[in-house]
Amino acid sequence: MSASYSRSFTAEAEHIDELGHVNNTVWLAWVQDMATEHWNAVAAPEHRAAFVWVVTRHEIDYRGNIGEGERVEATTYIPDPPRGARFDRCVDFRDEGGKVIVSARSTWAMIDRDTGRLTRIRDDHAAPFLD
Repeated sequence: MSASYSRSFTAEAEHIDELGHVNNTVWLAWVQDMATEHWNAVAAPEHRAAFVWVVTRHEIDYRGNIGEGERVEATTYIPDPPRGARFDRCVDFRDEGGKVIVSARSTWAMIDRDTGRLTRIRDDHAAPFLD
């Protein structure tokens, strides 16, 4: 398991769909927010300047939801070492009772900003995210 990053989200009126709970597109935006914040909080400044990430796959399991004014605690972690230019990132969203209600697993690929090409994730890129 990797070093994790956590933060909370509160469902606002604009996050709620016609069913009265957080819309699926909002959960996906929160997944991306978690990945971006974790990278910016932990990666070395020179790595943040040299590389950008793109998603190649999302898989999301919905086991519950929240309504306006309710809060979730989100935790992201990288479960396995990188494979070439890619690694998987997981995000679990827990309701106020601690139950995982939404979980996501996304595959991200690292792009060299200068060339626009995929680049292998080196040990020094990955180290801050792995235990």
